[in-house]
Amino acid sequence: MAEEEKADGGKRVSIIKIYVKDFSFESPLSPQVFQAKDWQPATNLNLRSAHTQLDENMHEIVLTITVEAKDKDDDKTMFLLEVQQAGVFELAGYDNEEMGALIGSFSPNVLFPYARETIAGMVQKGGFPEFVLQPINFDALYMQSLQNKQAAAEESASAETH
Repeated sequence: MAEEEKADGGKRVSIIKIYVKDFSFESPLSPQVFQAKDWQPATNLNLRSAHTQLDENMHEIVLTITVEAKDKDDDKTMFLLEVQQAGVFELAGYDNEEMGALIGSFSPNVLFPYARETIAGMVQKGGFPEFVLQPINFDALYMQSLQNKQAAAEESASAETH
């Protein structure tokens, strides 16, 4: 094992624990909402992730997904759901750039299927038709966030020189 770590520079990724950190479901129009004949809500999806370093190699990543379904005609909330799907990951031997990708892309990719399953189950238990979140490209979202940070840094540097 020690020889393998030397060969790859001591890099390690381990999933220590995956868990639901927080969960909320509201259906403010129940039971009247179930009398609607035409179920075609407008849904809003919001996602974000947070990172907490627990010790040198242990990191908690929390993927928060909020789903709001509103009646398409009168904009009333049919259901509102938020889940914080979390994981403890051991990440060792990586430089800052690699750690950024592990925290901003790899970990949310691991957590998303668990969150999606939790959301689908709760929406169904809330009395609503099946709700399946489409796959999300966290690699692209991470790259976009890097580009946004770089553009903001360039804009800030440009403003300072003027």
